[in-house]
Amino acid sequence: SYSFCTLLGVGITMVQQPYPEDEPKEPELPPNKIDRAVYALSLMRRRRYDLAIEKCTSILEENALDKQVWWIKTRCLTQKNWIDDTEMEDEGVAELLLDENAISGMPRPGTSFERPNTSGSQTSQAVRPSSATGRPQSGFLRPGTQSRPGTKSGTVESAFQGARPGSARPVTSAGRFVRLGTASMRSEKDGPFINVDRLDMKRYAQRPPLAKVLCDYILYHEHNPMKALELGAEATKVMQYNDWWWKARLGKSLYQLGLYRDAEKQFKSSLKNQSMVVTRLELGKVYHKLDQPLTALELFEKGSELHPSDTHLLLASARVHEHLNNQDTAVSYYKQVLALDSSNSEAIACLASNHFYDDQPEIALRLYRRLLQMGVTNTELWSNLGLCCFYASQYDMTLSCFERALTLASDDNMADTWFNIGQIAIGIGDLGLAHQAFKVAISVDSNHAESFNNLGILELRKQNVDQARSNFHTASRLNPHIHEPLFNGGLLAFKLGDFQEAYTLTMKALEQYPEHTESLELRKQLRKHFTAV
Repeated sequence: SYSFCTLLGVGITMVQQPYPEDEPKEPELPPNKIDRAVYALSLMRRRRYDLAIEKCTSILEENALDKQVWWIKTRCLTQKNWIDDTEMEDEGVAELLLDENAISGMPRPGTSFERPNTSGSQTSQAVRPSSATGRPQSGFLRPGTQSRPGTKSGTVESAFQGARPGSARPVTSAGRFVRLGTASMRSEKDGPFINVDRLDMKRYAQRPPLAKVLCDYILYHEHNPMKALELGAEATKVMQYNDWWWKARLGKSLYQLGLYRDAEKQFKSSLKNQSMVVTRLELGKVYHKLDQPLTALELFEKGSELHPSDTHLLLASARVHEHLNNQDTAVSYYKQVLALDSSNSEAIACLASNHFYDDQPEIALRLYRRLLQMGVTNTELWSNLGLCCFYASQYDMTLSCFERALTLASDDNMADTWFNIGQIAIGIGDLGLAHQAFKVAISVDSNHAESFNNLGILELRKQNVDQARSNFHTASRLNPHIHEPLFNGGLLAFKLGDFQEAYTLTMKALEQYPEHTESLELRKQLRKHFTAV
């Protein structure tokens, strides 16, 4: 006899906390107490950018040629729109259609993001579920890690979708830069502060302090890599090709333009002049785009030898290993990060997720409690605490954790929370609550494949065969990377006598999880039946 597969409780991936909003405005100081330019500089250092911009604007209205105030305002506008671009970003439609970089069609397993390791120390798919894009749950949500080349996430169809199917994604990865730049220009009454198209780049390149501030302004506020490339080329000539900073900015501009090979040359030249952690991280992004994970790992390891106390390179190595399904190696890097920085939320969340899927919920509970003590409070953390409490047999704390998670939940994570509540209800035998929880999850997110799969099993227990088959089909269509709905559909077809459909679905399930014991046994029985016929 065979039993249908239900999905385990899915630990929700941790998300990064946004920075708190700016504090209320400080009262203005009388002009006779402090110089207005010094006060604006003080506000900039305290990250009170809006108030500093107002002060600088009032000064520039009186004297438009005041260079020090121009420098302060330019720097404030840049810092206000600054983003951490050392992380990966999702690929858009243009990157997939217009990418001319040649990648090996048959790479060896473990040497390419196209073919990660399929054997070794990674956790079984029966224990560690996959996300909607086919990647194992990593424990921490990072830009670019929710998609994997070579799967459905690397197709044009999925490029029009977000991390969750049905959400929007820009046509290019730089599309969000264009929208941010347009919004920043619209917020200024008299148009942009600096008209970049009318600047004489050669003249500004002769003044390095102003040129550096202007280059960052063009990249992060105007989002115009072509002009930044023009300014960087002129400034590099002035510095006689010996300034690492300008070479790094040239590489950043070329990367945003999609010229990865040229960007690689600039970043390498910058590292020859000065070994910087940020430059290595940006060069690692280039290798990620070129599908060269081993080269990126070698780069990060050399950087860790030169900067032994820096955690960013260790985290970058751990992410690459996790992307290649080298879970044990990634865990060792996360432990090294915690040895240097015991409050690193990414390392703690990933270690907790790994211990949970390794059937060690007690250790995972301790790590998630550590995040709670650090001040992290969101839906994902409370859901994971509830799951750890349930599997650690601390049932009195489980429902209270999920109640707290529901109070903090939004439309993006409400479905996962209700799905986990349904799993808890199945564990305690309350099938009515489980059925309601999965229904609520589907009503919040109509593309939640895991809820459709488990709801199909509950419908089957009520003898609603047609509804169960429909749910299994919907789940496999929404998320083709999970094997449970494929096997469940195949097993149901086998019991109904539709052997051809059962064989087709079983083979699809084995494509996603070749070591699934029940699917292998069902295929064996089907082959015996076909041979007898």
